[in-house]
Amino acid sequence: MSTYYPGKVAVLLGGRSAEREISLRSGHAVLAALQQNNVDAHAFDPAGQPLENLLKQGFDRAFIALHGRYGEDGSVQGALELMELPYTGSGILASALAMDKWRTKMIWQAAGIGTPDYVMLDAGSRFRDVADKLGLPLIIKPAREGSTIGLSKINSEQDFRTAYEAAAKYDSLVLAEQFIQGIELTAAILDDTPLPLVRIDVAEGLYDYQAKYFSDNTRYTCPSGLPETLTTKIQTQALHAHRILGCTGWSRVDLILDKHEQPYFLETNTSPGMTDHSLVPMAAKAAGISFSELVIQILELSCEH
Repeated sequence: MSTYYPGKVAVLLGGRSAEREISLRSGHAVLAALQQNNVDAHAFDPAGQPLENLLKQGFDRAFIALHGRYGEDGSVQGALELMELPYTGSGILASALAMDKWRTKMIWQAAGIGTPDYVMLDAGSRFRDVADKLGLPLIIKPAREGSTIGLSKINSEQDFRTAYEAAAKYDSLVLAEQFIQGIELTAAILDDTPLPLVRIDVAEGLYDYQAKYFSDNTRYTCPSGLPETLTTKIQTQALHAHRILGCTGWSRVDLILDKHEQPYFLETNTSPGMTDHSLVPMAAKAAGISFSELVIQILELSCEH
């Protein structure tokens, strides 16, 4: 059993984002692990009560298991800092930047970190202009959503408008991104240290919401099976991608490795999933860290704020 006594801990879960369902699953898994370690932990859903109740109910710190808007974008982080409550994960600015794929790309490009080329779209964007710049197929997605919500892969002009409108339902900022054919990988970062890479092989189609959380046909390999030298190169770049955004505590950096063994970084998740299909627990297990130990380590890092 753990000898760590963090006081009364609120596990923030659910929330108001499009990822509420996954957040509830993550949060309850985290809650169970904390309670098994004799931590005085309780579920707290910001969609059902005001955040000020954290103080009224005597909480000493927060484990953020919220995903997406209002939980991963700096909003709740700012509120917790105003209340002087320690919390897990990255701070306000890093959370906001990482949630915004457009601004993440600009920072990564300035820092020399490889990322797929892109075009920002609006209602007047022309398919041919975008396709000429990015090639086909291409990806269209909201700039500030997670879990591939609102994401489409398109091959033709007839799909362009439908894909744009599907993404625009979730965000006024819509991104068209170059499609990189290659190996899908994710690099978990824990306490400024990269964990073993996870390789993701999807039975068919994209690694989308269904494939991520509900499919039993998606295959995960961890460690990834890549050569050691290449693995170290990717882990080093992933850590740089994490740091350049100002991320702290833990995160998950997603990328594609092309046929020339060049990594293209897609996004950083500052509050990654903690479900039974989630990748950070998988990487931690490969590093000899149980789910219970992982949760406690993340909570201990909340002292950084």
